[in-house]
Amino acid sequence: MRTLIVDDERLARNELKRLLEPYTKIEIVGEASNADEALTLIDQLQPELLFLDIQMPGRNGFELLSAIEGKTPEVIFTTAYDEYAIKAFEYNALDYLLKPIDNERLKDTIQRIEENQSHPEVHVHSEERAGKVLGADDQVFVKDGEKCWFVKLGKIRLFESMGNYVRLHFDDQKPLVLKSLNNLEERLDPITYFRANRKHIINLNWVEKIEPWFSGGLLVTLQGGDKIEISRRQAIRFKELMSL
Repeated sequence: MRTLIVDDERLARNELKRLLEPYTKIEIVGEASNADEALTLIDQLQPELLFLDIQMPGRNGFELLSAIEGKTPEVIFTTAYDEYAIKAFEYNALDYLLKPIDNERLKDTIQRIEENQSHPEVHVHSEERAGKVLGADDQVFVKDGEKCWFVKLGKIRLFESMGNYVRLHFDDQKPLVLKSLNNLEERLDPITYFRANRKHIINLNWVEKIEPWFSGGLLVTLQGGDKIEISRRQAIRFKELMSL
């Protein structure tokens, strides 16, 4: 993947190049110290991926992206500041890496890039995204306190209502987001995400075991061990979806 590094700090560029050395699919074709240099190189080199700093002399990283004519490369933001994470999501960033860049975090990012190459996605602008039904391959930004993630929806096995919040279950993480379960249900692809009861939406791709339960309901076990009751009313729909 043809890659351009854009950062005003030479030491930061050199460190990132060192970290990227083990990843043979990442071909660094150039580097730039500011937005103007980057625009010229993007036009000349046609990179597929940018590792992009945000705060730089002159135009910042967001202004750089807005100035690109034609197809915009995939973007991974690299910055020492976490306050730009939400805005980065609006630009469809693949990821948001905080400096100093952690090697394991970078490894996860490269794996995501390789997955995207194997299963290319259709990227949409933020205003189109707001009304878009989200499926397993869509990536979302999640922030809980000081922690933030870019995570593919397909990795989220369970959405759990917690009052005015929803707890997301993915990997070994369980962050809370300020959303209602009803609001999320409207945005999620009903082919993949199923409203099991008033408190839970499950990812059907994570269903491991199904058992009869009280009063005509069902008990579903997800990969990882979560056990979720499907109400009698929803069990009828569930059986239709799962062709039971």
